[in-house]
This record gives sequence, C-alpha cells and structure tokens, in this order.
Amino acid sequence: MKKKTKIIAFTNQKGGVGKSTTCFNVGKALALDGYQCLFIDGDPQGDLSTMSGYRTLSDEDITLYDVLHGEDINEAIKESGDVSIIVSDETLSRGELDLVNESRTALKDALGKLERHFDYVLIDCPPSLNVLTLDALVACDEVIIPVQAQYLPLKGVARLKETIEKTRSTLNPGLKIGGVVVTFYNERRNLDVQVRESLETAFGAKVFETAISINTKIAEAPSHGLSIFEYAPSSKGAKQYKALTAEIVNMKPQRSKSSKR
Repeated sequence: MKKKTKIIAFTNQKGGVGKSTTCFNVGKALALDGYQCLFIDGDPQGDLSTMSGYRTLSDEDITLYDVLHGEDINEAIKESGDVSIIVSDETLSRGELDLVNESRTALKDALGKLERHFDYVLIDCPPSLNVLTLDALVACDEVIIPVQAQYLPLKGVARLKETIEKTRSTLNPGLKIGGVVVTFYNERRNLDVQVRESLETAFGAKVFETAISINTKIAEAPSHGLSIFEYAPSSKGAKQYKALTAEIVNMKPQRSKSSKR
C-alpha cells in the first residue's frame, strides 16, 4: 500500500515573520532524519528557491506558475542536496491574476499526479491571503503558522484562523492547524511572553513548545545558501529547529527508506 504523504503549508499574511526560513529549516531537518521531502515555493518572492540554491531561473525552468497552468509537476521537480523543490519567481505574481476565476484545486490536482513518493510536501505560502494561499490551504493536510513575537503580527493571525476555518467548511474538510510557532522570540522580554500567552489563549496546545529565538546564525545561513544545520550545526538555532521538527513529526507518516535520486 502506498504510504501517505503529509502536505503542510507554512503561512502567515504578515511578511518578515520567518515563514520561509522556518519552512526551509524544517524541511532540511526532516531530510537529515531520512525523510523524503519536497518543497513547493508558493511565494512570488522566491525566497525558498533562493535558499535552495536557485537564485536565477531561466526560461527553460518549469516553475510553480507553469504547474498551476497545466505543466507536468514531475517535470518541474529540481534537486537541492537532500531535498527536492518546485521553484518560483515573480512570474507567479502574474499567474495569480490568471487564477482568480479558476478552480481552487489546481495545486491539489497537480500534487495528486506526483509519480515519486515524498514523506512530506512543504508549501511556502505568500505573505498574504490571496488565491495562491487559498490553493495551498485546499491542497494541504495542515497549516503551520509562524508568528513573530510582536503585537502587529499577532493581529493578523485571527483573520488567518477565520480563513482556515472557512476553507475547512467549504473546500477542504480535512484541513487542520498543525501548530503555531513563535519566532524571533526573547523569553526575557515581557512583550514576547505576552504574545506567546495570547497565542496559547487562542490556539491552546497548538502552540509548539519550541520557540525560535532571535539568532544571528539563522539570519546569516540563507545568504550562504545553507540551512542552519549546515552553516552552524551546534548553534542554538539548529537545536531549536531540530526540536521544532521533532514536534511536527509527532503527526508523522511512516518513514520511507532513503532512495537515490
């Protein structure tokens, strides 16, 4: 029997909360543990693609834009070390306009045509509640919400929660919130503690025990095209992302054996 793929969307309508960085490092941590992981860069800014080593794309590259417009998803998969990725760039912004009047199942349908098994598909959503985010919410099993430990990012989470609940009631009955991760956290700062307490009031046990601290190594690693585990494996940031990933894997599918690519 074919093993189930867990599809997780990382989303927050507020930019700058560590969404792409969290998606990237969680995927890399999964790969280190032997899981087969596919990144979907659903953000026109292309940060996940850049982190994965695809800083410049050519006209021959098949991107998520092309996949959402009917190209074979299997032909779009690229390799980036121990993970795979479907890349994106600013073209996806134009694609968003094309998709406004289309079915919200374009990404779900494409993922259903994957020929290779992945234990996890991680979708990095754009920092807004647009049609690309809705496509990801329809396609995924669960949502992970990175929230910066500040007041303004907290305000937008309520609206995101409403969107998730509406998507569950109309287009994806199985959708759930996998967890909320506090980022840029300083446990000695009162505001950070208050933000975490507010999230725990709103989401209860869905708030991950592991918070991601403000960490220079985490900020530096992407500029070198490296995960925190490659750039600073003994750093506090590496330990936190390993711990966060361990929490995520509590909902794990059966692990598949590593395979040659």
